This record gives sequence, structure tokens and C-alpha cells, in this order.
Amino acid sequence: MKPVLTTALMSAAALAATALLAVAPARAQAPDGKALFMKNCAACHQASGKGIPGAFPALAGSKFVTGDHAEVAGVLLKGRGGMPDFSETISDRDLAAILTYVRGEWGNKADALTEDEIHKLRTALGVAQFGTAEMSNKH
Repeated sequence: MKPVLTTALMSAAALAATALLAVAPARAQAPDGKALFMKNCAACHQASGKGIPGAFPALAGSKFVTGDHAEVAGVLLKGRGGMPDFSETISDRDLAAILTYVRGEWGNKADALTEDEIHKLRTALGVAQFGTAEMSNKH
């Protein structure tokens, strides 16, 4: 092979590898539970997690929030009382990130939830899969 062609091929391969490395970390990065909470939950439950007495329950210091994975995740997937379900509007990955954030914020001390747990619970509850809603956001 001619030296110019070999150099060009090596440069193209190096450029492609650099582009792949630049994209890979963005895909692997975990969702930001705090940012997702602020976007989807803080209007009602407040950025402080203290809620609005008589209207929206506090998440800070809540035994329910720090309790059983299936119960707390079930509320997000099915709704409860005045809270809408988020089964069709928030992905399992993002729901896990939100719940992990809430369970570890404002003095709460509880373990994380995983995307796989949310997916299995979604299946067990028979709730709609993410992305099947006609509208992308109910709230």
C-alpha cells in the first residue's frame, strides 16, 4: 500500500475511534435523579421535599418513601389519590433515578432502586409500558 493511503486510512480510523469514545460516556452516564425530580415532582412535592401540607405529602422524612421498593415505585406506576401515574410518561430508567434520589435526599436513608426492578414491577402490575401514551406528559 502506498504510504499516503496508509496514513489517510490510519487517520480516518483514529478519527472514528475518537468520535466513538466521545459518544460512549454520554450514553453510559446515569440519569440525573435530582434534575428529573425537579422537572417532574418538585411542583407538588417542593424542591425541599416538604410537600404542601393538606395538598401534597412530604417526601422528606417519609417512612413510606424509604420503605418497600414495590410500594413506593407502585405509586409512580399506578398513581394514588391525586397523584397521577407516570407509567407512560417516564421511563423505567428515569423512574429508578427519581426514586433513588428521593430515597437518599433530605435526610432520607434508603437504598437505590434499579431500572430492572421498575421494569419487573411494571410487568407484575400490568401497567402500560413507557412511550405508549398518545401525549408525552400527563401533568
